[in-house]
Amino acid sequence: MARVAIVIVTYNSAAEIGGCLDALTEVADTEVVVVDNASSDGTPEVVAARGVRLIASGRNAGFAAAVNTGVCATAAPMVLLLNPDAHLISGLDALLACFENPRAGVAGGMLTGDDGRPQQGFMARNLPTPAALIFEVLGVNRLWPGNPANWHYRCRGVTSLSSRAPSAAPVEQPAGAFLMFPRAVWEQVGGFDERFWPIWFEDVDFCARVKAAGFEGWFEPKAVARHAGAHSIRALSLENRERYWYGSLLEYAAKHYTRLTFRVVCLAVAAGAVFRAPGIGARHGRKAIAVCGDVVNLALSRFFRSWKAGRGGATGRV
Repeated sequence: MARVAIVIVTYNSAAEIGGCLDALTEVADTEVVVVDNASSDGTPEVVAARGVRLIASGRNAGFAAAVNTGVCATAAPMVLLLNPDAHLISGLDALLACFENPRAGVAGGMLTGDDGRPQQGFMARNLPTPAALIFEVLGVNRLWPGNPANWHYRCRGVTSLSSRAPSAAPVEQPAGAFLMFPRAVWEQVGGFDERFWPIWFEDVDFCARVKAAGFEGWFEPKAVARHAGAHSIRALSLENRERYWYGSLLEYAAKHYTRLTFRVVCLAVAAGAVFRAPGIGARHGRKAIAVCGDVVNLALSRFFRSWKAGRGGATGRV
């Protein structure tokens, strides 16, 4: 049996998946599976040409569902979730070494851009506090990136220090683009939540549930992958990008925050969409302003649904 199952989820990834798979050809003791979410650009053909196991879905089941399919289709005790635009360079053994600690539940490595520079603020994060998400949707994190909530959320101190003097450091949310976890932990927490459809926040939710189960997260900078980033997202329309991202953000907040805090997040999302409307209109045209209106409607509908569900501080999806 291989020691690591490498699961790669693709969606219109023909331009990236070849390089990703080529980088894995010399990696020993692994089994690789690609789960394709109904790509229309020839992605399955690129995978098949390299003789890699392919599971082709007839529909876009979403990232979380595809991850679960890939994990179920493999047998190795360790799983590495790798994005198709992430090319493994080195350090798989270093990532595995994190799990010599029996409390380790997830671990991720360093992601670098094409220029070789670490992708600070993305490759390792702590779980988002309500303040961090509120500042994010209101644009505060862009205007004041050094604010304490954002600094903690994006692990600025940890990742900048580790990139200069590489050593493993505890973090709550290693990046889903380059994420390792034991199969036993995935089973214990119930896998990825497929209600985060089609993308965003499913990896954040997974890491939150891993932490709640008593496990630790680690960032190992000796494990390195070159990462282009957002390859499939660029193909989405502005409308879908906004709807998917804010929909998943609200789903995460509903699941992990109290009802009162969730309502505040809903109002912040609505307010942020109103603030951004003039800028979006200037960049994308007047019709794009309607996209902001859709986000406002989404946030307020979730707010009133929460209100009808009852007052108080009970946690849970609303």
